[in-house]
Amino acid sequence: MIDVVKPGLETSVQDYPGRIGYWAQGFPPSGPMDDWSFRLTNLLVGNLPGAAALECQFVGPTLRFRDAGVIAIGGADMKPTLDGKPCPMWESIAVKAGEILALSFAVVGARAYIAVAGGIDTPPWLGSCSTFHKAGVGGIEGHALKAGQIVPVGNGNGRAGRKLKPEARPSFATGKKWNIEVVRGPNDDWIDQDGHHRFLSSDWKLSSKSDRTGFRLEGPQWTFTSKATDKAPEHGSEPSNIIDQGYPIGAINLGGQTPIILVNDGPSMGGFINPYTVPSAAFWKLAQARPAEILRFVEQSVAQAQALRRKIDALCTESSIL
Repeated sequence: MIDVVKPGLETSVQDYPGRIGYWAQGFPPSGPMDDWSFRLTNLLVGNLPGAAALECQFVGPTLRFRDAGVIAIGGADMKPTLDGKPCPMWESIAVKAGEILALSFAVVGARAYIAVAGGIDTPPWLGSCSTFHKAGVGGIEGHALKAGQIVPVGNGNGRAGRKLKPEARPSFATGKKWNIEVVRGPNDDWIDQDGHHRFLSSDWKLSSKSDRTGFRLEGPQWTFTSKATDKAPEHGSEPSNIIDQGYPIGAINLGGQTPIILVNDGPSMGGFINPYTVPSAAFWKLAQARPAEILRFVEQSVAQAQALRRKIDALCTESSIL
């Protein structure tokens, strides 16, 4: 078991792929924002890639281990220390009973992952251990970790000293700019050609008003086709309004003039158009982007996005471990 000394900022239990099959009932998949880093971190400690682990956001936790075990830390660099000494990332590490792991502020990236051999052993809710904060379900008591809580750990057979092949892990942007893949649709025909060009050629700043529900963007104005302005009244009065429809995960949801990327804990439907969708293979970039950093969107075909997904999935296997 692990004692939570300091919880960090919204450190939560997640598993991959999360809570699948219940979005129509109002429960999104949740799960790790950067599933690439998450899966690799689990593999390092000998877990299945989707085993429950901790996602740390911007500021990491301080944890005390009651028992000896094996851990690994991946994702954002939060300058981890073990009993005050620097702790390597992307490598499995042996910990002793009583030792304290401390993560600080993220200096590169935004979200780090802590995996423990045996996985976090919390009861699944609708088939997943992932925490869905807004409904208060999954994880430990349905919310981010709190000081004084105990994190249960399953039985594991991790081995210290396992490392990743350098080419297997994601490469984070260091210049505060990210190129994010997008595919058109489902409502791209509501935006005119000038609007499409402006979206794809502009800098979009990630707003601090962003969370695991949606990433709000700040940028130029959108322009619309006649389909958005000459429509039946049930579609609503604003050009970006549409009769309620289902939203894909990753939809760039246009509320008025404000685009919001719907991410892991996002809604399943609503009355705004979605001109573009960020494919799942680009979610790790969203996860590691920080408020005020710049996103530039690069259009891809569905086939290209699927190929990128397969490439990442192939890296999240034992073949990437040294």
